[in-house]
Amino acid sequence: MAFQLETPVVRRPAYARRGMVATSQPLAAQAGLSILQMGGNAVDAAIATAAALTVVEPTSNGLGGDNFALVYSDGKLHGLNASGAAPAALTLDVVGGEMPKYGWLPVTVPGAVRGWADLHAKFGRLDFAEVLQPAIRYAREGFPLSPVLAANWARANGIYKAQNLKIMAEWFNTFAPSGFFPRAGAIWHSENHARTLELIAATQGKAFYEGELAEKIDAHAQQTGGLLRGADLEAHRSEWVEPISSEVYGHRVYEIPPNGQGIAALIALNVLGGLDLPDRRDDPDSLHLQIEAMKRGFRDAHSFVGDPRFVDVDVTGLLSAAHAEAHRQHLSDRAHDPATYAPSTGGTVYLATADAEGQMVSLIQSNYMGFGSGVVVPTTGIALHNRGHNFHLDPAHPNALQPKKRPYHTIIPSFLALADGTPIGPFGVMGGFMQPQGHLQVVLNTVRYGMNPQQALDTPRWQWLSGKRVEVEYALGAELARALAARGHEVSVQLDSGSFGRGQMIRRDPQTGVLEGGTESRTDGHIALW
Repeated sequence: MAFQLETPVVRRPAYARRGMVATSQPLAAQAGLSILQMGGNAVDAAIATAAALTVVEPTSNGLGGDNFALVYSDGKLHGLNASGAAPAALTLDVVGGEMPKYGWLPVTVPGAVRGWADLHAKFGRLDFAEVLQPAIRYAREGFPLSPVLAANWARANGIYKAQNLKIMAEWFNTFAPSGFFPRAGAIWHSENHARTLELIAATQGKAFYEGELAEKIDAHAQQTGGLLRGADLEAHRSEWVEPISSEVYGHRVYEIPPNGQGIAALIALNVLGGLDLPDRRDDPDSLHLQIEAMKRGFRDAHSFVGDPRFVDVDVTGLLSAAHAEAHRQHLSDRAHDPATYAPSTGGTVYLATADAEGQMVSLIQSNYMGFGSGVVVPTTGIALHNRGHNFHLDPAHPNALQPKKRPYHTIIPSFLALADGTPIGPFGVMGGFMQPQGHLQVVLNTVRYGMNPQQALDTPRWQWLSGKRVEVEYALGAELARALAARGHEVSVQLDSGSFGRGQMIRRDPQTGVLEGGTESRTDGHIALW
């Protein structure tokens, strides 16, 4: 009997007029859609989706994490940096030789909840408490796990068991209670999480930073050796920022400015914008130049990005035409070693929303490295992130750890417009240091190679790992992998697509207002539309 290769499934974009929500978990997308159908706007839907994701995808985000957002509203693009800083007591001397991944030391102030409140205060239409109701219901009534979620949950369970840290006891009580095993269809619920969301809803987030929840976080830290204090939480503020951008192939790509790494994608796009890229995306010369340009972007980001409240980050210079040209002079037909540190892995959720009135939101939220630090505050369901792991411990580095300083941040929402500023729509690719690499590939797939949102997301990806090491998805094909190796890349083929990012994209037709969306095939992605 002859064997036949399975015919690839062709996935097509989704279309709607009245509203659209795209994210990595179907129930969260439905939560956002329900808010649109109640009369909420795209920001209300984004907050509802983000809150629901802390319940239905805790493997990648939680109440104890950070978020960033880009909001297009009333003819202007607004940026929100809702990332938290190191506790006042966290110093280089306290850390010593190496920042751990787990436990209290890498825990920075969580900014996500205040981010929701600030987005709502500026743009929200429905009551804040109303917007959080879907998340509360999922937490209290329970929900069945989706397939990729279940696999990531089980993987985290194994990692935390191997760590065998006493501080993780509450994580197991919350996310691995007796009788529960994370498999597709298994039902998980958390009454603690529901009550916490109710407190957040009733106080518009204030309870998290200066009320009952802040007191519980402070008390747990003091009892178990943590440095995070109520004063750190009370002092936290989100920051409204001016988005940064680059122009490429008749379009403008927007990112959040440092302390985020979005500038790495813009630098790489600037480099490529001055090159004559081949007409086919699957031309090995095109992929080679993309990889080489991305290395230059990472080298700059790793060398110069830090919290701009503490260090001067020359964004204008880094995004200048002269700087891009200087990078181009270093490119050749051979792979090079950028001599910068290797990226690490992470865990993040991304969502995009749009309503019938033209408001659009690009929002990203994360606990980092899956569930985060492994520290869960008793009786609250609050899993604290470990963003402090991204700090440098070299005091001379722009991203060096300092008290009250925000770390280099991997999570980056993005937004696409025409060169004249006409808005096209939100997009993002979650996944640690894969994110700027995913942004670059999705943007080029869209503006250079003419793909629709679903094609732009589904196309096989590459990712730079370190030095000349590059990993490619198996679907890229042996011929292209060999062609990259012939150019000096140390290529490995990955059978598991989980590390290549998980994206969403919404585009609005400037003439008709019709929404066109794509969702990620590498996860439990879903588009809810109206």
